[in-house]
Amino acid sequence: MNKKVLLLLAFFLCVLAAPVFAAEGIETFGLALGAGLAIGVAALGGGIGQGLAAASAVEGIARNPNAADRIFTPMILGLALIESLVIYGLVIAFMLQAKI
Repeated sequence: MNKKVLLLLAFFLCVLAAPVFAAEGIETFGLALGAGLAIGVAALGGGIGQGLAAASAVEGIARNPNAADRIFTPMILGLALIESLVIYGLVIAFMLQAKI
């Protein structure tokens, strides 16, 4: 996406969020929305990152099969670190859900 479109989207989200959070009893909606976004964005980003990492590793092994040992271990380590960030998003979602 274009940077201008993202900036405009962020601006409209901020403008629309102000009246929503000003209403009585709407804080549970905000927490539920935050919990959903936390896990949704984390899963989306983690899935894209893992897909790109695996694709690059397979392409590297296809180009040089002798380097499979040197590519496989860092790939697994990178996938584990990506997955840990997704788990952090899940923990944040559970923490927000507990406040509802």
